[in-house]
Amino acid sequence: MDIQNGRTVKGINFVNIKDIGDPVELAANYAAMGADELVFLDITATEEKRKTLSALIPKIAQHIKIPFCIGGGIASVEDAAYILSHGAHKISISTAAVRNPQLIKELSDQFGKKRIVVAIDTKRINGTWYVMINGGKLATDKQTVNWAKEMEALGAGEILLTSMEQDGTKDGFAIDITRAVAEAVQIPVIASGGAGTMAHFAEVLTAGKADAALAASIFHYQEISIPELKAYLNKEGVNVR
Repeated sequence: MDIQNGRTVKGINFVNIKDIGDPVELAANYAAMGADELVFLDITATEEKRKTLSALIPKIAQHIKIPFCIGGGIASVEDAAYILSHGAHKISISTAAVRNPQLIKELSDQFGKKRIVVAIDTKRINGTWYVMINGGKLATDKQTVNWAKEMEALGAGEILLTSMEQDGTKDGFAIDITRAVAEAVQIPVIASGGAGTMAHFAEVLTAGKADAALAASIFHYQEISIPELKAYLNKEGVNVR
Protein backbone atom coordinates (compact mmCIF):
# COMPACT_ATOMS: atom_id res chain seq x y z
CA MET A 1 0.00 0.00 0.00
CA ASP A 2 1.26 3.46 -0.88
CA ILE A 3 0.72 5.92 1.97
CA GLN A 4 0.51 9.71 1.73
CA ASN A 5 -0.58 12.01 4.57
CA GLY A 6 -1.75 9.01 6.58
CA ARG A 7 -4.05 7.72 3.82
CA THR A 8 -3.75 4.85 1.37
CA VAL A 9 -3.33 6.20 -2.17
CA LYS A 10 -2.70 4.77 -5.63
CA GLY A 11 -1.48 6.24 -8.88
CA ILE A 12 -0.46 5.17 -12.35
CA ASN A 13 3.25 5.26 -13.27
CA PHE A 14 3.88 6.96 -9.89
CA VAL A 15 1.61 9.95 -10.74
CA ASN A 16 -2.12 10.82 -10.79
CA ILE A 17 -2.48 9.84 -7.13
CA LYS A 18 -5.98 9.03 -5.83
CA ASP A 19 -7.18 8.52 -2.26
CA ILE A 20 -8.18 4.91 -1.57
CA GLY A 21 -8.99 4.88 2.13
CA ASP A 22 -7.80 4.28 5.68
CA PRO A 23 -4.67 2.08 5.71
CA VAL A 24 -5.46 0.32 9.00
CA GLU A 25 -8.96 -0.58 7.86
CA LEU A 26 -7.69 -1.79 4.49
CA ALA A 27 -4.91 -3.77 6.15
CA ALA A 28 -7.37 -5.55 8.43
CA ASN A 29 -9.58 -6.38 5.45
CA TYR A 30 -6.72 -7.74 3.35
CA ALA A 31 -5.38 -9.80 6.26
CA ALA A 32 -8.84 -11.29 6.83
CA MET A 33 -9.08 -12.16 3.12
CA GLY A 34 -5.86 -14.16 3.22
CA ALA A 35 -3.02 -11.82 2.22
CA ASP A 36 0.32 -13.41 3.13
CA GLU A 37 2.09 -10.15 3.88
CA LEU A 38 1.46 -6.42 3.56
CA VAL A 39 3.83 -3.65 2.50
CA PHE A 40 3.28 -0.01 3.48
CA LEU A 41 5.36 2.55 1.60
CA ASP A 42 5.32 6.20 2.67
CA ILE A 43 5.75 7.62 -0.82
CA THR A 44 6.68 11.18 0.18
CA ALA A 45 8.71 10.68 3.38
CA THR A 46 12.09 10.73 1.64
CA GLU A 47 11.31 13.78 -0.49
CA GLU A 48 9.87 15.63 2.52
CA LYS A 49 12.83 14.54 4.70
CA ARG A 50 10.70 13.22 7.55
CA LYS A 51 10.31 10.01 9.51
CA THR A 52 8.05 7.33 8.12
CA LEU A 53 4.60 6.38 9.41
CA SER A 54 5.61 6.60 13.09
CA ALA A 55 2.03 7.02 14.32
CA LEU A 56 0.58 4.43 11.99
CA ILE A 57 2.86 1.46 12.72
CA PRO A 58 1.54 0.60 16.22
CA LYS A 59 -2.05 0.83 14.93
CA ILE A 60 -1.29 -1.56 12.09
CA ALA A 61 0.40 -3.98 14.50
CA GLN A 62 -2.68 -3.94 16.74
CA HIS A 63 -5.07 -4.83 13.92
CA ILE A 64 -3.28 -7.46 11.84
CA LYS A 65 -1.46 -10.67 12.70
CA ILE A 66 0.31 -11.27 9.39
CA PRO A 67 3.83 -9.97 8.69
CA PHE A 68 4.12 -6.42 7.40
CA CYS A 69 6.91 -4.31 5.95
CA ILE A 70 7.38 -0.54 6.29
CA GLY A 71 9.29 1.66 3.85
CA GLY A 72 9.87 5.30 2.97
CA GLY A 73 12.17 7.76 4.68
CA ILE A 74 14.26 5.18 6.54
CA ALA A 75 17.80 6.52 6.54
CA SER A 76 19.51 5.16 9.67
CA VAL A 77 19.79 2.24 12.07
CA GLU A 78 17.83 4.34 14.56
CA ASP A 79 14.95 4.81 12.12
CA ALA A 80 14.84 1.07 11.51
CA ALA A 81 15.02 0.22 15.22
CA TYR A 82 11.97 2.36 15.94
CA ILE A 83 9.92 0.74 13.19
CA LEU A 84 10.88 -2.83 14.05
CA SER A 85 10.40 -2.31 17.78
CA HIS A 86 6.86 -1.00 17.22
CA GLY A 87 5.57 -4.06 15.42
CA ALA A 88 6.85 -4.13 11.84
CA HIS A 89 8.46 -7.39 10.74
CA LYS A 90 10.59 -5.91 7.95
CA ILE A 91 11.86 -2.59 6.68
CA SER A 92 12.17 -1.50 3.06
CA ILE A 93 15.03 0.76 1.94
CA SER A 94 15.28 2.44 -1.45
CA THR A 95 16.74 5.94 -1.84
CA ALA A 96 18.85 5.70 1.33
CA ALA A 97 20.55 2.57 -0.02
CA VAL A 98 21.68 4.44 -3.13
CA ARG A 99 22.96 7.38 -1.12
CA ASN A 100 24.69 5.16 1.45
CA PRO A 101 25.03 1.52 0.35
CA GLN A 102 26.84 0.59 3.57
CA LEU A 103 23.58 1.29 5.42
CA ILE A 104 22.31 -2.06 4.13
CA LYS A 105 25.26 -3.86 5.72
CA GLU A 106 24.74 -1.99 8.98
CA LEU A 107 21.03 -2.84 9.04
CA SER A 108 21.63 -6.47 8.11
CA ASP A 109 24.30 -6.86 10.79
CA GLN A 110 22.07 -5.23 13.40
CA PHE A 111 18.70 -6.83 12.66
CA GLY A 112 19.40 -9.83 10.42
CA LYS A 113 19.09 -10.00 6.65
CA LYS A 114 15.59 -11.51 6.72
CA ARG A 115 14.25 -8.18 7.99
CA ILE A 116 15.93 -6.06 5.32
CA VAL A 117 14.15 -5.48 2.00
CA VAL A 118 15.79 -3.35 -0.67
CA ALA A 119 13.13 -1.72 -2.83
CA ILE A 120 14.21 -1.02 -6.39
CA ASP A 121 12.05 1.29 -8.48
CA THR A 122 13.21 0.70 -12.02
CA LYS A 123 12.66 2.33 -15.39
CA ARG A 124 13.87 1.51 -18.89
CA ILE A 125 15.94 4.34 -20.36
CA ASN A 126 17.24 3.91 -23.93
CA GLY A 127 16.70 0.17 -23.66
CA THR A 128 18.49 -0.31 -20.33
CA TRP A 129 16.84 -0.70 -16.93
CA TYR A 130 18.06 1.82 -14.34
CA VAL A 131 17.39 2.39 -10.65
CA MET A 132 15.19 5.39 -9.82
CA ILE A 133 15.09 7.16 -6.45
CA ASN A 134 13.12 9.89 -4.63
CA GLY A 135 9.82 8.19 -5.30
CA GLY A 136 10.75 7.53 -8.90
CA LYS A 137 11.49 11.16 -9.68
CA LEU A 138 15.27 10.93 -10.06
CA ALA A 139 17.23 8.58 -12.33
CA THR A 140 20.55 7.16 -11.18
CA ASP A 141 23.45 5.71 -13.17
CA LYS A 142 22.97 2.32 -11.50
CA GLN A 143 21.80 -0.50 -13.71
CA THR A 144 19.09 -2.54 -12.04
CA VAL A 145 20.55 -6.05 -12.22
CA ASN A 146 23.98 -4.91 -11.02
CA TRP A 147 22.39 -2.95 -8.19
CA ALA A 148 20.38 -5.94 -7.03
CA LYS A 149 23.55 -8.04 -6.90
CA GLU A 150 25.36 -5.33 -4.95
CA MET A 151 22.52 -5.09 -2.44
CA GLU A 152 22.51 -8.86 -1.96
CA ALA A 153 26.26 -8.81 -1.31
CA LEU A 154 25.80 -6.11 1.34
CA GLY A 155 23.16 -8.09 3.22
CA ALA A 156 19.72 -7.49 1.73
CA GLY A 157 17.32 -10.33 2.46
CA GLU A 158 14.81 -9.58 -0.32
CA ILE A 159 14.47 -7.41 -3.40
CA LEU A 160 11.17 -5.60 -4.00
CA LEU A 161 11.29 -4.77 -7.69
CA THR A 162 8.78 -2.24 -9.06
CA SER A 163 8.58 -1.43 -12.75
CA MET A 164 7.60 2.22 -13.03
CA GLU A 165 6.43 1.65 -16.60
CA GLN A 166 3.93 -0.97 -15.46
CA ASP A 167 2.89 0.56 -12.12
CA GLY A 168 -0.88 0.91 -11.89
CA THR A 169 -1.43 0.11 -15.57
CA LYS A 170 -2.86 -3.41 -15.04
CA ASP A 171 -1.07 -4.44 -18.25
CA GLY A 172 1.03 -7.14 -16.61
CA PHE A 173 4.34 -7.27 -14.75
CA ALA A 174 7.66 -6.42 -16.41
CA ILE A 175 8.67 -10.03 -17.04
CA ASP A 176 12.08 -9.42 -18.65
CA ILE A 177 13.66 -7.34 -15.88
CA THR A 178 12.01 -9.41 -13.15
CA ARG A 179 13.49 -12.60 -14.60
CA ALA A 180 16.90 -10.95 -15.10
CA VAL A 181 17.06 -9.87 -11.45
CA ALA A 182 15.72 -13.20 -10.16
CA GLU A 183 18.38 -15.09 -12.13
CA ALA A 184 21.14 -12.77 -10.89
CA VAL A 185 20.54 -13.10 -7.13
CA GLN A 186 19.94 -15.91 -4.65
CA ILE A 187 17.58 -13.98 -2.36
CA PRO A 188 13.81 -13.75 -2.94
CA VAL A 189 12.57 -11.26 -5.54
CA ILE A 190 9.12 -9.71 -5.13
CA ALA A 191 7.63 -8.44 -8.38
CA SER A 192 5.53 -5.27 -8.28
CA GLY A 193 3.81 -3.07 -10.81
CA GLY A 194 1.28 -4.00 -13.47
CA ALA A 195 -0.96 -6.73 -12.05
CA GLY A 196 -4.32 -6.68 -13.83
CA THR A 197 -5.42 -10.28 -14.16
CA MET A 198 -4.87 -13.54 -12.33
CA ALA A 199 -2.89 -14.77 -15.33
CA HIS A 200 -0.41 -11.92 -14.79
CA PHE A 201 0.46 -13.36 -11.37
CA ALA A 202 0.97 -16.85 -12.78
CA GLU A 203 3.17 -15.43 -15.53
CA VAL A 204 5.49 -13.45 -13.26
CA LEU A 205 5.79 -16.32 -10.78
CA THR A 206 6.72 -18.78 -13.55
CA ALA A 207 8.18 -17.08 -16.62
CA GLY A 208 9.34 -14.12 -14.55
CA LYS A 209 10.86 -16.38 -11.87
CA ALA A 210 9.67 -14.07 -9.08
CA ASP A 211 9.36 -15.60 -5.61
CA ALA A 212 6.34 -13.44 -4.78
CA ALA A 213 4.11 -10.85 -6.41
CA LEU A 214 2.77 -7.62 -4.94
CA ALA A 215 -0.33 -5.80 -6.14
CA ALA A 216 -2.48 -2.90 -5.02
CA SER A 217 -4.93 -1.50 -7.59
CA ILE A 218 -6.76 -4.74 -8.35
CA PHE A 219 -7.37 -5.34 -4.65
CA HIS A 220 -8.17 -1.72 -3.79
CA TYR A 221 -10.81 -1.63 -6.52
CA GLN A 222 -12.04 -5.15 -5.69
CA GLU A 223 -11.42 -6.44 -9.20
CA ILE A 224 -9.88 -9.69 -7.95
CA SER A 225 -10.26 -11.26 -4.52
CA ILE A 226 -7.32 -12.83 -2.70
CA PRO A 227 -9.05 -16.22 -2.18
CA GLU A 228 -9.96 -16.57 -5.86
CA LEU A 229 -6.43 -15.57 -6.89
CA LYS A 230 -4.89 -18.21 -4.62
CA ALA A 231 -7.30 -20.85 -5.92
CA TYR A 232 -6.41 -19.92 -9.51
CA LEU A 233 -2.66 -20.10 -8.84
CA ASN A 234 -2.98 -23.49 -7.16
CA LYS A 235 -4.94 -24.74 -10.17
CA GLU A 236 -2.15 -23.45 -12.44
CA GLY A 237 0.42 -25.38 -10.42
CA VAL A 238 1.90 -22.35 -8.64
CA ASN A 239 2.51 -23.08 -4.96
CA VAL A 240 0.97 -20.48 -2.65
CA ARG A 241 0.56 -20.30 1.10
